[in-house]
Amino acid sequence: MSRFAAPIAEQIWDMKYRLKQANGTPIDQSVEDTWRRIARALAAVEKDPDQWEDRFFHALEDFKFLPAGRITAGAGTARSVTLFNCFVMGTIPDSMGGIFDMLREAALTMQQGGGIGYDFSTIRPKGAPVTGVAADASGPLSFMDVWDAMCRTIMSAGSRRGAMMATMRCDHPDIEEFITAKQDAARLRMFNLSVLVTDAFMQAVADDSAWNLQFDGRVYHTVQARDLWNRIMRATYDYAEPGVIFIDRINKANNLRYCETIAATNPCGEQPLPPYGACLLGSLNLARLVRDPFSTTARLDEAQLDDLVRMAVRMMDNVVDASRFPLDAQAQEAHAKRRIGLGVTGLADALLMVGLRYGSDAAVAQLDAWMRAIARAAYLASVDLAREKGAFPLFDADGFLASANMLAMDDDVRAEIRTHGIRNALLTSIAPTGTISLYAGNVSSGIEPVFAYEYTRKVLQKDGSRTEETVEDYAVRLWRELHGDAELPEYFVNAQTLDPMDHVRMQAAAQKWVDSSISKTINCPEDISFDAFKDVYMVAWEMGCKGCTTYRPNDVTGAVLSVPEKSEATPEADKGADVVYLSTPFDRPAALEGHTYKLKWPGSEHAIYVTINDTVINGHRRPFEIFINSKNMEHFAWTVALTRMISAVFRRGGDVSFVVEELKAVFDPRGGAWVQGRYIPSILAAIGGVIEEHLIRIGFIEGEGLGLKTDPQAARMVAGDTPKGHACPSCGAYEMVMIEGCMTCRACGHSKCG
Repeated sequence: MSRFAAPIAEQIWDMKYRLKQANGTPIDQSVEDTWRRIARALAAVEKDPDQWEDRFFHALEDFKFLPAGRITAGAGTARSVTLFNCFVMGTIPDSMGGIFDMLREAALTMQQGGGIGYDFSTIRPKGAPVTGVAADASGPLSFMDVWDAMCRTIMSAGSRRGAMMATMRCDHPDIEEFITAKQDAARLRMFNLSVLVTDAFMQAVADDSAWNLQFDGRVYHTVQARDLWNRIMRATYDYAEPGVIFIDRINKANNLRYCETIAATNPCGEQPLPPYGACLLGSLNLARLVRDPFSTTARLDEAQLDDLVRMAVRMMDNVVDASRFPLDAQAQEAHAKRRIGLGVTGLADALLMVGLRYGSDAAVAQLDAWMRAIARAAYLASVDLAREKGAFPLFDADGFLASANMLAMDDDVRAEIRTHGIRNALLTSIAPTGTISLYAGNVSSGIEPVFAYEYTRKVLQKDGSRTEETVEDYAVRLWRELHGDAELPEYFVNAQTLDPMDHVRMQAAAQKWVDSSISKTINCPEDISFDAFKDVYMVAWEMGCKGCTTYRPNDVTGAVLSVPEKSEATPEADKGADVVYLSTPFDRPAALEGHTYKLKWPGSEHAIYVTINDTVINGHRRPFEIFINSKNMEHFAWTVALTRMISAVFRRGGDVSFVVEELKAVFDPRGGAWVQGRYIPSILAAIGGVIEEHLIRIGFIEGEGLGLKTDPQAARMVAGDTPKGHACPSCGAYEMVMIEGCMTCRACGHSKCG
């Protein structure tokens, strides 16, 4: 196989990781240049940079070690970016000034590309008295709305798509509102939500006992624990959120429990972190380490694995010294504890290459053995670094070795740590690897099963045309190179066919040897019963997982499978469909029906009038053009521009409801306004609301914050063996699927989680 095992790998490298000048001229002429750039940057902090540069290059070569995207794209570029992936921000004070100080810090972190997590349990509940102002508190959910608007603003300013995690304790008085918050499809779109579940709560669920919802020592409500658990489960069953984090288990296992308390995670959940905690990520590509694949002697090269782990730990430790940080508090935290998050990718492919079915007893045992080997090698490598460079500044042998994680570690490793210390407080984590997995030749992602053996991807060419190419899973391609058209063995399984408990067993086996946590999605069939669905979470709890994330396709969360994109050049509708898909604009009819809406913005002398005219195709109305007018001449230029741009979009056809979402996301830094009892962040957002109102009126979308009333392209079906997803907002391919807890595009690597 060539350096790039598949065309998509080279395309991802060129789009995401290849260093270029501002005008687009490549600086990295080859992927070897990219590897050399990274190796040189990380070796620069060593006493003998030349020696380590070559050794680091060898680890990166052929995609064996895959630093996370921020390292691959940013190391050695001299750009003012962070190489860290994950941040949990400071504890939110229960005061107005403190809350908005935290909002500012979040904006600065996201501006540099960091995904962030927050625990909103520290904000007093809705209705609680506010001393000195004769008012009641608005509660944490109202401030989450402000964070959400901030994230949209950062995104609209051209920065990397925002990603945030919000957590809330299971005993907070507003937990019931938190559980259902995202059932309003227009609310908190920039957040992933997870409930912090305690051991006491799980015991109360088992006992079916009462559960107090309290804040600052005051009990606000009392509910039945099992009823609250069922509410969490029902919301997750129907809406795929919130997730569940077993927070007491995380704190008991934490190597640093003697000097920190964790209450939040990064957006995908694989990094539980303390206030201002930061972590960087990297993955070992297990698929590249299998010798004699698909033979009776197939095996993982454990000697090479050990060498690669040791080199990866050294490289990641150097990132701590090479990286910039958005905030000084984050830099101090990172240097005091030197956390790294070394994980794996290509696991499912590696299992296939050695003849094991994902989720089987043999696969679980093999995963346990591989992860144990990785953990041992990582900890011993960090001990060696401590001998050479010193232990992390907050190291305390007694406290460190007393954690649940270290009590389960091998005795010889514990003895080495007690004698010599350790360089990195935590070392292992399994993160989402969607984009870097594509870059490595479409290996299976993280510890997930293979999602699909192959799929068809449309590629935009320089002349504007589109060609189709088949993207194969790495292991499937290798099998076909070795065996031609021979039928795939029965142990080839994918995410669509596995029982949910197979997922849980694999996650639990990996978690045993991972000191942080794991980003994984447990795929559930649409027809799974609610009781069986709840059992998935209980088994995850009983088997030692630190959290649980599921995805069950349905009418609310969206189907995993859909029909391929149509490409007719003339207006044509499927029988009974409400939406017509067009590839070229069509001529304006002589007469159109429409509505005019008056928009009065507080503080503005003149109203804005929005007229939307519709066309009718096969009996169905859809927007065709828009006119935005105002007597205020300050508005003239942008209203004309908006009129022309939105009208052009409308005339292209297809699902144009995204216009609403984009406009409603615009945040005016001078401040928004309250309109009819609702806070609107800008005039443009208000116009987006008018367009949404019109689309609802004509039946184009179902309701506020919702999608198409009937979308023939989202109809669920299986076309051969190839699952098709929703349209990607970045590249347009119909390949958005739920992988590792995030909607991710298999075609370009775009992820909702940043």
